[in-house]
Parts: sequence; structure tokens; C-alpha cells
Amino acid sequence: MSLHVVIGFGPAGAATARLLAEQGHTVRVVTRSGRSPEAGIEHVALDATDPERLTEAAKGAAALYSCAAPPYHRWTSAWPPLAASVCTAAEATGAVLVMLGNLYGYGPVDGPLTEELPLAATGPKGRVRAAAWEQARTLHEQGRIRAVEVRASDFFGPGVTDGGHLAARVVPPLLRGKPVSTLGNPDAAHSWTYLPDVARALVEVAGEERVWGRPWHVPTGRARSVREMVDLLAAQAGTGPATVRRIPPAVLGVASLFSPLIRELKEIRYQFDRPFVVDSSAYEAAFAVRATPLDEQIKATVDWWRERAATTR
Repeated sequence: MSLHVVIGFGPAGAATARLLAEQGHTVRVVTRSGRSPEAGIEHVALDATDPERLTEAAKGAAALYSCAAPPYHRWTSAWPPLAASVCTAAEATGAVLVMLGNLYGYGPVDGPLTEELPLAATGPKGRVRAAAWEQARTLHEQGRIRAVEVRASDFFGPGVTDGGHLAARVVPPLLRGKPVSTLGNPDAAHSWTYLPDVARALVEVAGEERVWGRPWHVPTGRARSVREMVDLLAAQAGTGPATVRRIPPAVLGVASLFSPLIRELKEIRYQFDRPFVVDSSAYEAAFAVRATPLDEQIKATVDWWRERAATTR
């Protein structure tokens, strides 16, 4: 088996590293702080924006997975040096660059999101994410690197605690039978990407040279509103129908004065105020991975949160 290097150990990076280890690969994870070793995974502490040190860590790797994300309020300043460093390391080592992307780069769109849409975002976070891929794509077309991007919608599932949409702000109160609060219109259709499917897609595209050089959407099930998802989670938890409350815009406005995260969410509020639907049919026509059945997603998510609650009391 070959060496695979994963940058970042958030939910997606951790899931990807552990999947690769389960498959028998040698896995090296790069983070700023490092971590204690775990079965099949070596953790290395370094700043991934340092191209020389990242290149050294990636020597001999078959694939380099870019799964790190700077703090949300620092995206515009922190993404460009990270993206440049990752591309430099990919070029120096010959490792295929597998980028984990999101859907911000498209900007507001009427109708389902497909990979053929232009990257027309006007907000700073959307533009910086689009620029990261365009940089890699240009280098790929020049023959200097081999790159592919896998784009996911808001993910949820075991291991996902941040983001708030179906994570820490929603599931713990739901498990206690309490009302939950949500951004935007709780009845607008929204695509949710299951975290294990993100990892499976990243690993699958890394080994398929025929699909490099373009973006792909992670297999994602039918779009469902926040209210629908909360009802399914509550039913699985046995806590009865859940009350879903929309956070009033005025409250968000006041909160944004004190919270950089809330302030930054203004740019992507459109994703929750109206339908936000992902089309992953192109991926499904080209690959074997499919979205995990929804009932399995819901059960695994509830089980994980319950186990987390039991171990953190």
C-alpha cells in the first residue's frame, strides 16, 4: 500500500485519514499542533502554509488531501497562502492533489447546483474558495500538477460538531426533547452531505486518473428541509416531534456585533433562506460510491451524539 498525506484533522480530514488507514495505506496527517499517534496514522505538527515543510512531509506520497480550513472569519487572508503551499507541495512531489471544496464558489443560483455552473460568487468567502480551485485547475491544465476537487454541501453525521445547522446547536437539545433554533427558513429544501460519504468520495477520486482536472459533487441524498431532518432525528432519538424555531434576523444582527462567526454568516444566508439543492448525478454516473441511505445516516448520527453525551458528563 502507498503513503497518503492528509492536511487537517477536522471532521473530514479525520474521517478520510481513518478510512485510508482501514484500507491498509500508510497515512500521515499534517496539523499545526500535531496529535498522539493512533492505529495506522502518523501525526506531524507543522504549518501547512509553509511550502518547504509541507513538501518534505509529502515526499513519496501517492496523494495529498487538502482538508484543512482556516478559522471562518480569517478565510480571505488565510486561504490564499494555504492553497499556494498545497499546490507547491503537489508539484514538487508529484502527489495527486485532492481538494475538499464546498459550494460557496457558485454564489446564489436558481435551481439545482451542478459542476457545470460558473464560479460566480460575489462574496469574499465564495471568491476565495473559487480562486483556490482555479489555481489548482490552471496548474493541472499546464501539466504541472494533477488535481481534482470534491465539493460537499453542509455536512452532518458522526464527528461533525461545528457549523450548527445539524450539529452542536441542534442535536444535543433535540436529544433532551428541547426546542431547536435554526438559521434561515426551516422549511426550505436543503442538501445535506453525510460526512462518511465525503471521506469515501475523496478516497475514491484519488485513485481514478480519468476524472482528475475537474470538480465533482459528493453523492448527496434528496434535499430535505431543516424541519424534516430534525423530525427524523427526533423520531430516531425517541424524543417526540421537535419544535423548530427560526432565529429572528434582528437577533442575528445583534449577535453579529459580538460574534465574528455570526457576522461572517451573512454572506451565505441565501443558502438557508431559500432552496439550496445539490445535483450529484455526474459523480454517480462515473463512480461507485453512493450516498449512504438516509435511515443509516440518521441512526449513526443519533448514536454518535448519545455516546458523546455519555462520555462527556
